[in-house]
Amino acid sequence: MSNAINWFELPSNNFERAVKFYSEVLGSDLQPMDNPEMKMAFFPTTDQGVGGCVTHGNGNKPTAEGSLIYLNGGDDLGKPLSKVENAGGEVIMPKSPIGENGFMAIIKDTEGNRVAFHSMN
Repeated sequence: MSNAINWFELPSNNFERAVKFYSEVLGSDLQPMDNPEMKMAFFPTTDQGVGGCVTHGNGNKPTAEGSLIYLNGGDDLGKPLSKVENAGGEVIMPKSPIGENGFMAIIKDTEGNRVAFHSMN
């Protein structure tokens, strides 16, 4: 596993303000993407780096309780997902296809945090 975190989303109440903030703070332009269901602007990354974006309109709300973090599910997220309940967690969304982007699943950990897994298989 090259990265513990594979993808992240930072929800916003005011998309333009959030994009401007992160662009200024990080000194790099976020790349907007046209999407009819929600607004997205991607943080720069390399092929080997962790990716993420600012979002608006997808049902997520900013919260002091944390962002949704996608952990790297390795070669097949079914493997870590199969260990969640035995370790005291709960599977909220089972392994689900996300088109050419592979698969994802959402769990609740023993502390009540909502966390996602991602893998290509």
